[in-house]
Amino acid sequence: MAGNVWFELLDGDGAAMGSYFVNEVIVIDVKPSASGAGLVDLTVTLWCENALPGAERPWELVRTGHLNHTGMWHGLTSEDRHAWLSVALWSREYQRQGKPDAPAGQVFTLDGRHIVDRDTFYCAIGEAINGPGGYFGWNLDALDDCLRGGWGATTPFTLHWDFSAEARTRLAERVPAGDRELVLFDLLLEIFEQRGVSVILR
Repeated sequence: MAGNVWFELLDGDGAAMGSYFVNEVIVIDVKPSASGAGLVDLTVTLWCENALPGAERPWELVRTGHLNHTGMWHGLTSEDRHAWLSVALWSREYQRQGKPDAPAGQVFTLDGRHIVDRDTFYCAIGEAINGPGGYFGWNLDALDDCLRGGWGATTPFTLHWDFSAEARTRLAERVPAGDRELVLFDLLLEIFEQRGVSVILR
């Protein structure tokens, strides 16, 4: 019984791409490893709420350096898009490799053509700010945190939201906002305004 552990995902050079905290790790088989003398391969059972089904493919893209162009999330299912966002979050430091935030006053372009729900918005904004596979929140609280700095962009900045009319019609669900209820699209605009982001709808 290994208990609770940090589980690191390694790239081809052995550098950690990200990690998960896992619980209830129980070793059920041990054998010598083909990876080198003195190493063993373990088969385990474990529980991890953050390792989502569908995360294997984006992790492999990160590991092999093939997460290298925009729009790679466009054809994913709803479940796989959520897994994509989880990998974007847990691999953020590795992908940015210590790169500093963009300075204040920058202009970013958000492509609204593939925004059809919450997760596609977060996939698109992460990509707009931090490039392919980039992360800039995966819920409203996380977006607000990212807008405070340390996640790729420094406010104030300008966001050109292309195809915003299409995105507005798709982000029409009503969500609670304090003692109010707002359409998601309008709430996003409000959050941006509160954090010093000038959104240009195009």
